[in-house]
Amino acid sequence: MLKIGLLNSVTLFLFFISMSNKPTLHTSLSPALLHLYDLSNSIVVIIDVFRATSTIASALYNGAKCVIPVDSVLKAIEISKSIGGIAAGERDGMIAEGLQHGNSPMEYTREFIENKTLVLTTTNGTRLLQMALDNNADTIIAGSFPNLSAVCAFLVAEKKNVVLGCAGWKDRFNLEDSLFAGAVINRIAKDFTIHCDSSLMAETMYAKQKNKIIDFAPKLTHYHRLVERFGLIEDIKFCLTNDVANVLPLYNDGKLVAK
Repeated sequence: MLKIGLLNSVTLFLFFISMSNKPTLHTSLSPALLHLYDLSNSIVVIIDVFRATSTIASALYNGAKCVIPVDSVLKAIEISKSIGGIAAGERDGMIAEGLQHGNSPMEYTREFIENKTLVLTTTNGTRLLQMALDNNADTIIAGSFPNLSAVCAFLVAEKKNVVLGCAGWKDRFNLEDSLFAGAVINRIAKDFTIHCDSSLMAETMYAKQKNKIIDFAPKLTHYHRLVERFGLIEDIKFCLTNDVANVLPLYNDGKLVAK
């Protein structure tokens, strides 16, 4: 009995040692909460499923040289003119005034975007990226369902702390970004130490909806903004489909490039 007890104690001790050696993972459900997390030693995943990070993945997958995320329309226009790039973006779901191209992943086909630079500004996603920079994020990548596998593979391989940053909608919580956070956690949880209720919520919600996410989409508030107002059903389907643009957008020196 004593021997069995010692073996159980050793096993438990080794389990806790292995857990303590794992990097941590947290989920920030809104940009308004991002400042609560230590980003200085973390990979921050920028998540804006509808549609910025899906569009970034689409453009890079189809051969864009890079995507330059900026926080204003004027900056997008100025930078694109200076480098011969494409200025694009949206405000409240519509192509932003002064721009000819928007935030639809369907717009950036290989025929259009290959070997070009996209300068992109959006309501939520590019703003969140700037916030991550301002809070000294160690590494920044962009994630969405179209590049789910690339994101998960990178996070596991890097063995660093992770903060899944949901862009939401104007600092409000949204479901689609949290569902993607849950999809990531569902795949890689065993490689991380997770003591985070928002991560638990996101993974639980994703596990319930994972086989019917597109059918679930009409319940989402942002679905109604994009589909009922603008008819962007094909955008929605693309943004919720796994690995259709499976490339890893990595932020480096002011640009998102395909790693």
